[in-house]
Order: sequence, then structure tokens, then C-alpha cells
Amino acid sequence: MLISSVFRVCVTQYLKCLSVMASRPSSDMAAFREEFAKSKHVVILTGAGVSAESGIPTFRGAGGYWRRWRAQDLATPEAFSANPSLVWEFYSYRREVVLSKQPNKAHYAIAECQKRLANQGRRVSVITQNIDQLHQAAGAVDVTELHGSLFKVRCLKCGTVRVDRNSPIVPALAGKGAPDPEAEEARIPEKDLPRCHQVGCDSLARPHVVWFGEGLDGGVIRHAESELEECDLCLVVGTSSVVYPAAMFAPSVASRGVTVAEFNMEETSATEKFGYHFSGPAGETVPLALAPHTTEDGK
Repeated sequence: MLISSVFRVCVTQYLKCLSVMASRPSSDMAAFREEFAKSKHVVILTGAGVSAESGIPTFRGAGGYWRRWRAQDLATPEAFSANPSLVWEFYSYRREVVLSKQPNKAHYAIAECQKRLANQGRRVSVITQNIDQLHQAAGAVDVTELHGSLFKVRCLKCGTVRVDRNSPIVPALAGKGAPDPEAEEARIPEKDLPRCHQVGCDSLARPHVVWFGEGLDGGVIRHAESELEECDLCLVVGTSSVVYPAAMFAPSVASRGVTVAEFNMEETSATEKFGYHFSGPAGETVPLALAPHTTEDGK
């Protein structure tokens, strides 16, 4: 009886192991490439990890501070209302950092793939959580920016949004925004901070980004959801899958039977929901995944 009982326990544990193994995502790049070759509408969802390789600070995790503040302390409507000069110093610093960086191999691979497949009558939609516009700098078009952009500003009064890539964005912010914890606040008068350019307005403007405590733009969300509902292949690149609602996008796609491939330095809480997981720097794995397939017609 004892031997029989032990045997049953062993068999049960063995079957559980087989089940876990069967549910693990594949790392077979050749198999993924076959699915990529057949796809007609690819959605690529990107997060901070894809830009980290370009030297863009993520402001998340240990050490993610600017001066003495976490991003969560400054990227809020309340912080801007209380001290717009300090918040604009923070964003001016971030703008200047991004302006000094270049897209990396992952950005270029995505942009090249989008252009190449468009010539074949296929579609590549880029949806990003990043606000650095490095996808556009690499040549990607029609990028859906879930969280806005560092290079757009919005009027607090009339809501007008404009693109602004000036460096510095206003003269009063020249040389300001140093991340040194000992740096003194600039305390810039509100009249010298970025303002609305609409005739007759001239109200204070804020960064056109989604801050903590704010919801994403409804139109942007609907567009992203439409792209995800229509895709037949989804890539998740450099995202921790913890920032909602974007964290639910790829799992939702996977739940309807569409292949999802995750490209990340490490596994995430959503990894087991996906068909593929490729570990390593996106600048190495993404170009390999999106390179021209032998079956492409080369139009």
C-alpha cells in the first residue's frame, strides 16, 4: 500500500511538471519567425525597456530619483499646481536628456519593419508607453502614444496642444533642471514658464503627458484597442506589464488565441500568458525577430 501511495504521488507530481512545462512560453525564434512571415497585421507594444538601451532614465525602481524626488512626487496635477517651476525643471531636464540620445537598434528595426511590410500590403502598428518619441526619430509613423509626449505641451485653460522641440523650451529654463540633489530650485516666475501660443490666450502650459492620478485619453485608448482587436500577431517589447491599462492589452490579445511574443530582459507577471518569450536586450532580439523573412516578396 505504501509503495502504491508513493507511486501515485510521484505520478501526480510528474504530470504537474509536464503541465507546467507545456504552459511555458517558447523561446524558439525560428518558430516565431514562421508566424511572423504569415502575419498581416502586427501590433508592437513598447515600454521603457526599449528606450533604456538608448540611455533614457526610467525613473522606476531603486535609484530612480531626480534630485530628492521620485517621478511619482512630481508627475501629478497637484505637484504642478503647487510648484509649476519645479515640475517644469524636471521635465526640462528629461527633454534635454532625450534630445542628447539616439534611437537604438530595436527602434530602427521596428521602423524598418513597418515600412517594409507596408510595401507588401501588410500593417505594423506601434503602440508605446514611452514619451520620448524615439520611435518617430527612427522613422516609425502613426505611433500611438499612450502616455503623451515630452515634446508636446498643453494649455491649462483652452486645452490647445502643440509640438515644441525647442532647446530649452523657454529661455528661463536654460541651464536649469540639474539632477544633483544639492541643486537649488530655479523658482522661475510663472510668466516665464511655457505658455499657450493661441492668440489671446497666453495661459500657463503643462507637459502633454499623462500624470499619476490621471486617466489616459479616451480617443487614444479606443484607437489602441481597435488596433489590438484587429491584429494577428502582437509583440510586447521592454515593458514590465505592471502599468495599467496597457498591462492588460497583450494578455487580452492572447486570450482570443492570437500569438503574443514578449521581448524583455526578464520574465514578467504576464509571461506565462504568452506564446513566446525572448530574454535579452531588445536591441539584439528585436532586429533578429523582425528581419526580412525568406518568404517575403520584396515588393
